Amino acid sequence: MKPWTVVLTGATGFIGSAVLRRLSAGRTADGRPCSVRALTRRAEAARAGGDAVEWIRADVSDPTALARVLEGADALVHAVSYVGRDPRRCETVNLHITTRVMEAARAAGISRIVHFSTAAVYGTGPHRGIDVDEVEPAPVSVASSTRLAAEAPALAAGALVLRPNLVLGTGDRWVVPAFAELAERVPPRWLGGSGLLSLVDVDDLARLAVAAAVAEIPVRGVHHAAHPVPVSSGGLREALSGYGLVAPAQGDAGWAECVALLARDRRRFGERQLELFAVDHHYASERIWACLDTDPGPGPLARLAGAASWYRAVVPASAHAAPVARR
Repeated sequence: MKPWTVVLTGATGFIGSAVLRRLSAGRTADGRPCSVRALTRRAEAARAGGDAVEWIRADVSDPTALARVLEGADALVHAVSYVGRDPRRCETVNLHITTRVMEAARAAGISRIVHFSTAAVYGTGPHRGIDVDEVEPAPVSVASSTRLAAEAPALAAGALVLRPNLVLGTGDRWVVPAFAELAERVPPRWLGGSGLLSLVDVDDLARLAVAAAVAEIPVRGVHHAAHPVPVSSGGLREALSGYGLVAPAQGDAGWAECVALLARDRRRFGERQLELFAVDHHYASERIWACLDTDPGPGPLARLAGAASWYRAVVPASAHAAPVARR
């Protein structure tokens, strides 16, 4: 039986490496094993995935190299992105490279394409259970604006565009580290911990992407990609406190007090990141799980135990707290 061949870009990144783990052990609905072509620009990249993975050193900005890698493939998962502040790099990585990859996938006749975007394209909240494009996108950073622009060539190629909001799990270097820093600088519960957040564990997000890549019928269009049940910021803080990653909240504070406390101690993260955690950023996400007949799992808080040791290594020691008794 011929393997189902999936090309994966960004295979060494946070989301891409989780997709790789799933693909290397995956099968299609009719039982065919998955064969993975994992692209890397680094010769020293870890050769994970065993015999099911063919590591290919290639530049995703090179049309000739892309045509060679995509030839004969059945699916593409594009997990390359840049979320920093360099405008030129954002434009190059998020828009221009995505455009070239999607043009090459169209030329290769690939019908199953998964592209990762972000719910940050909606900009400043509150967003309360909104569906796709129920709110006009209004990105507030060059990273988000270029990722929004990159959705157009992906959709033109017939892709499934996934917009996750906050992604947790092993490999996360900003969501929980940012939350821990902000909780240290702003000790009270932000807005009483009432903000509802769309979260997803990285391995659950990878399961969703793989389900799309091996689906019997292609799924296309833009979909939110989070666990269907939102988590309150207070609930996330309590869960992280239970693993000793943040200190328990000390009382409650309104927005003005939170911002004032934040301003006293300027570090890596600022008001935009605090707003992402404190205010509702909840996106209707049920549809894509149903479309792909995939169980969303127990939720991101239930998955924290598996990532706790990772977070203890990357969260600054000053933000750590003694674990509280778990109920």
